[in-house]
Amino acid sequence: MARDSQAALVALNRFGFGARGGASGDFVNAASDPRGFVKAELARPDGALLEVPGLLSTAALGKQVFDYQFEIQQARDAAKAAQPAAGETAPQSSSEPVPQRRNLSLSTIAKEITAKDPTMQSAENANAAMTPAGTMQPAVDPPKPPAQPLNIIQKTFRAEALARLQRGVVADCGFVERLVVFWSNHFCISANKGALARMWAGSFEREAIRPHVLGRFADMLKAVEQHPAMLFFLDNQQSLGPDSRAGINRKRGLNENLAREIMELHTLGVSGGYTQDDVTSFARVITGWTFAGRQGQLGTPGTFVFNANAHEPGPQSVLGKSYPPNGVAQGEAVLSDIAQHPSTAKFIATKFARHFVADDPPPALIAKLQDVFTKTDGDLKALATTLVDSSDAWQAPLTKMRSPYEFLIASGRLLARNPEDPGRYLNGLNVLGQPLWSPAGPNGFPDTSAAWAAPEGLKLRLDISAQTASQLADRLDPRDLLELVAADAASPETRRTIERAESRQQALALLLMSPEFQRR
Repeated sequence: MARDSQAALVALNRFGFGARGGASGDFVNAASDPRGFVKAELARPDGALLEVPGLLSTAALGKQVFDYQFEIQQARDAAKAAQPAAGETAPQSSSEPVPQRRNLSLSTIAKEITAKDPTMQSAENANAAMTPAGTMQPAVDPPKPPAQPLNIIQKTFRAEALARLQRGVVADCGFVERLVVFWSNHFCISANKGALARMWAGSFEREAIRPHVLGRFADMLKAVEQHPAMLFFLDNQQSLGPDSRAGINRKRGLNENLAREIMELHTLGVSGGYTQDDVTSFARVITGWTFAGRQGQLGTPGTFVFNANAHEPGPQSVLGKSYPPNGVAQGEAVLSDIAQHPSTAKFIATKFARHFVADDPPPALIAKLQDVFTKTDGDLKALATTLVDSSDAWQAPLTKMRSPYEFLIASGRLLARNPEDPGRYLNGLNVLGQPLWSPAGPNGFPDTSAAWAAPEGLKLRLDISAQTASQLADRLDPRDLLELVAADAASPETRRTIERAESRQQALALLLMSPEFQRR
C-alpha cells in the first residue's frame, strides 16, 4: 500500500492539480492505477476545449473595442469642429460637414482605454516597456467616452478567468489542464499590454492553445503566431517591409519582436543555432501578418489577415534555406521547418521535462522525449504519453514547488470550493506574483522551484493559507483532509504537525503549507 500511495501522490501532484475533497475518491483511484488515472484524460476527445456560454470569439471581442474606438473618434471630431481656431471667433452656426479623421491606431486606442481604467493602470505602469511607443496626446481633451466598454473589458477578463479556474478545480486529475497551463505560458502574451490584450487573453488560450495541446506542435505554432493577440502583443502589426509599398510610403521599417521570440522562446531556444541575420530575414518574411481593424478592409474585423502592401517583396533566406516570395505561405513554410528543427525538439523536450519532473531533469528522459517529438512530427499527445510512461517521471522525488496558480487551484480542489467569482483567485495570484495571463515579459513565468520558494513568497502563501483556514476550519477536519491529500504517503513529521496543532484553523493552515501539498 505504501508504494501505491506514493505513486498516487505523484500522479495527483506531479501530473495533476492534487486530490479533490468531498467524496471524489481521487486518491484511491490514483493508487489503484496511477498511470491509468493520469492518462485517462488523454483519451477524451476534445477534452481540452473550453466552450462556455457567453465567451465570445476573438473577432467578436475585437469588434467591441473597435466600436469603442469609433465612438472616441467621433467625439474628438466633434470637439475639434467646435473649437475655434486661434484668434478667431466661433461661428454661430455652420452647415459645413465635419471632416473625418483617420482611424486611431489599435496601439493608441489600447493605451487610451487602459489609461481610463483604474484596474489596469498599475499593471500598465509596471510594464511600460511592453507598451507601444510613439503615440501622441491630442491637442484638446476629448469628451469622456462612455464607461461601458471598460466594464466590458473587465467583465470579459473575469468571465474568461472564471471558466479556466472552474475547469481546473473540477477536472478529474487535471493533467490536460496542466498541459494547457504549460503551453499557454510557453506561448504567453500579457494582458497588461493594453485593452486589446486584456480582452483577448482568454480567447487566445481557447482558440490557439486548447485545440492543439493533444495535437501537433506545428499546428499550435501556426495558430499562436497568426492569432491577433500574439500579433498585437509583439507588435507585428507595426512591422513593415522596408521595400514594401507601405514601408516606402510611411518611411517605417521592420519590427523584429515576433520573429525573435518565435526563434528564441517558442521553438529553437536561445542556443538553437540561429543568427541575427536569421531573425532579420524571418522578420521580413512575416511582414504583412496582422489583423483586420474596424473597417474590415482586408477581412473580418479582429481576424488574422495578410497585408500584401506591408509585406517585404522578394525571396528570403532563413537558417540556410531560401524561401520564395509567395505571400503568407512564405512565413508558414518557415514556421513549418522551424517546428521540425532538431533544436526545437531538444528545447521543447527539456522544457517539458523541467516543468513536470525536476528543475534539472534526467538526461535520459529529455532524450526520450526529444526522440518521440522528432519521430512523431511533434505529436504532443505522444509526448505527454511518453512522459507518463517513463519511469524517470515517477521515481524522481517530489521537490518542485507548486506555482501560485497550481497552489490556489489545488486548495480549491481539496476544500471542494468550485469558484463562483474569480476575485479571490485573481487577488491571490496578484499577491503571490503570478497575475493571470500577465507575465512581466514574453518569456512567461519562471518554472523553477527557486522562483517560488523564496522566504517572502512562502510567507505570503502562509498568510493566504491562514486566511483560508479561518473561513473554513470549523467545517473541516484537517486529519481527514490529510488522508485525501496523501493517505499513508504522508510523512510522520506532517502527521505529527497536524495532530499537535493548537486548533483546527492552525492545523488546516499547516496542512496547506505541508510538503505533501506544496511540492510536486
